[in-house]
Amino acid sequence: MRSTHSRRRFLATLSSAAVGGLVGTRSRSLAQEGPSETTAIKLARSPSICLAPQYIAGELLRAEGFTDIRYVPADGGIGQSAGLASGEIDLTLHFAAPLIIPIDRGDRITIVGGAHVGCFELIANERVHGIRDLKGKAVGVQSLGASTYIFLSTMAAHVGLDPIKDINWVTTSTARPSDLFIEGKIDAFLSFPPEPQQLRARKIGHVVVNSSIDRPWSQYFCCLLAGNRDFVAKHPIATKRVLRAILKATDFCAGDAAAAARRMVDGGFTDSYDAALQMLNEVPYNKWRVYDPDDTLRFYALRLREAGMIKSSPGKILADGTDWRFLNELKRELKG
Repeated sequence: MRSTHSRRRFLATLSSAAVGGLVGTRSRSLAQEGPSETTAIKLARSPSICLAPQYIAGELLRAEGFTDIRYVPADGGIGQSAGLASGEIDLTLHFAAPLIIPIDRGDRITIVGGAHVGCFELIANERVHGIRDLKGKAVGVQSLGASTYIFLSTMAAHVGLDPIKDINWVTTSTARPSDLFIEGKIDAFLSFPPEPQQLRARKIGHVVVNSSIDRPWSQYFCCLLAGNRDFVAKHPIATKRVLRAILKATDFCAGDAAAAARRMVDGGFTDSYDAALQMLNEVPYNKWRVYDPDDTLRFYALRLREAGMIKSSPGKILADGTDWRFLNELKRELKG
């Protein structure tokens, strides 16, 4: 009874919030599409809470006809990409730059839409005041395949640094880079929510780059929805329904941050309401209609080529790893 009441309250809140009218499109859209090829969906669950739309989309996915919704634990980096390519994960929000590398090597991944703009922040000590100051400094990453390493490499390449030669990468499998930073063992690290919010609350370090507001990073999607290529090909209706649910949830995050933060806590995706609320108020969740995911992939593909991390041209990445037909249909359907 409680879950039914909670579901009704969420859908009612969604339809009456700043994103009003979205739920009302559901029955008309589903009737036009026909039955979904599957009622089961596997999404990723990573440590970063910026993937909030995915975490609060459960009721919206049920409204789309999914009855078996699973969250597969993932690291948010190469492990998540590998899970997509293998089919362990069907569809998931994932970071733009780390998606390009497996597409470059031929992994079976298809990107179907953009979700939100920047959520990562470069945190540093008093020795670092710009990206160029990373030259010769100790920069912490979980591994040389982690999303933080890939994003930082693109940032370094963008300002003319050689990320391999110019930065002293400190990898750690036993401690988080944020812990090393707090202990004074590294000069900087790239952080994803909730770490930036937690560090600000403790007045530790300072922000060198905030991708939500600092150009050029704020002009491109941080996270996109990507799927296993075979799943997308075999389940086009299911793919569109998942994307629709995620985009509606993205609008909900933009329209009612407090309610979205509460649902994340209630769903067990974070234990800090305050950090979630701060993140939801800071990250632009209102750009998916106006930003072009093609631009995002071209930008990051060029940076990754400059860093020597991929061989493909941006055009090949787009040709091999994208399918925008669902997004284009939903932009017309979910007019804001």
